Parts: sequence; structure tokens; C-alpha cells
Amino acid sequence: MKNYKRLTGLFAALAILLSNVMCAAVAYNYCTLQWCGKYGGCSAPADTAFLLCIPYGVGIAICVLLAWFFAKKHQTSI
Repeated sequence: MKNYKRLTGLFAALAILLSNVMCAAVAYNYCTLQWCGKYGGCSAPADTAFLLCIPYGVGIAICVLLAWFFAKKHQTSI
């Protein structure tokens, strides 16, 4: 079906978009925490920004699994 092909593309694009947003968010928070640690008086180390990789990674994994699932469904429906 055509819907499976569209869903495959949608979830694959969403996984790529989430990976790019993850990189931007982690980099921004790392820089902010690094500046705050040196000049602003924050107590959290800059490495805590990498904890944002966990929820983004779960979202990316779910999107990849859904894209794979719909690709398999598309292959069997042909």
C-alpha cells in the first residue's frame, strides 16, 4: 500500500530531524553550562548536558523501529 511507503518516509525523516535537534540542544546546553560554571556560579558540571541524549535517543530509536516496521509491511503488501 501507498500508506506504508509514506509512513516509512515520515518516520525516517523524523528520526533524522530528531538527531539533528538532539545535536543542537546538547551543544547549546553544554555551552550554557560551561559558561555558567565558569562565570555564573552554577554547580552542575557541563557534562550533565549529555543526559539529554537519553530521551532523544529513545525517540530516535522508536522512529527507526517504526520506519523499519512500515518498510517490512510495505514489502509484504506488494
